[in-house]
Amino acid sequence: MADTPNIGLGYVMATEEAMGIEVPERANWIRSMICEMARINSHLYAFGLQAESTGYFPAVFLWTTVDRTIILRLFEELTGARWSLNFFMPGGVHKDLPKGFEDKVIEGVEYLRRRFEQYWVAMVENATFELRCDHVGVLKPEDAIRLGATGPVLRGSGIPIDVRKDEPYAAYGDLDFEVITESACDSMARTKVRYREIGQSLDIMEQVANEIPSGPIRTNVPLFARAKAAEVLSRVETARGEMGVHLFTDGGMNPYRVKIHSPTLRNMYVFERLAELDEILVADIPVLINSIDPWYLDSDR
Repeated sequence: MADTPNIGLGYVMATEEAMGIEVPERANWIRSMICEMARINSHLYAFGLQAESTGYFPAVFLWTTVDRTIILRLFEELTGARWSLNFFMPGGVHKDLPKGFEDKVIEGVEYLRRRFEQYWVAMVENATFELRCDHVGVLKPEDAIRLGATGPVLRGSGIPIDVRKDEPYAAYGDLDFEVITESACDSMARTKVRYREIGQSLDIMEQVANEIPSGPIRTNVPLFARAKAAEVLSRVETARGEMGVHLFTDGGMNPYRVKIHSPTLRNMYVFERLAELDEILVADIPVLINSIDPWYLDSDR
């Protein structure tokens, strides 16, 4: 599923750096919470698709579709939209958390944690699912690096790279979490990384709801402000991996060039390589491609 908050944050951060805008602490915490909600939404979608691709668990896709509404309702209450939120802006966020929103976040986290355990029993511990995913599409660590893999695809090969930890942004430097990896390097490993990251994102949401500082939610930026002549690069960790925004300005009202480095485009080169492996059968292709979790609009050039 499209990960619009994380993607949008990359562009907003590049704009803020070019214009020298400082973001209030509370706004950064709100940004982190929304980004983790979006990560859960995306990973649940990917998890459901992987269940369906094996041919044995179509009901799990329906479960994830229903459970994603918990996140979508929180989005709707906070931003007025479920998909294209348009909530981040240079200098902060559009509005503060509604009264009682933190309590609703905690309720949603507790519900999803209960469901989280059921997913593990229904799928990950299921012998049929293991047979369809184990040893399918093995991506060795050296190949993952050589091919430019990113996100859960890279971490599923045991490489602990995550922009949230390596170059903390928003409130991630103040939040307690670890980079999740799996060492099996196959489709099951990549699926497990996303599964475990859902639990991690729930923990981060709970941290923000309990510890978010008070204060302003944005810095006032003049409507017709101009950026100085600059070349900036922002990096964020989307649900599918690292996204970079390379922005060039010449002091005008708008940047004269923006280059977006998307995770799906990088990971599709990995899929091409894995699909050529001798042991891959036609029936393995759906499992393999859903272990990559592409969002094709993200790779459009």
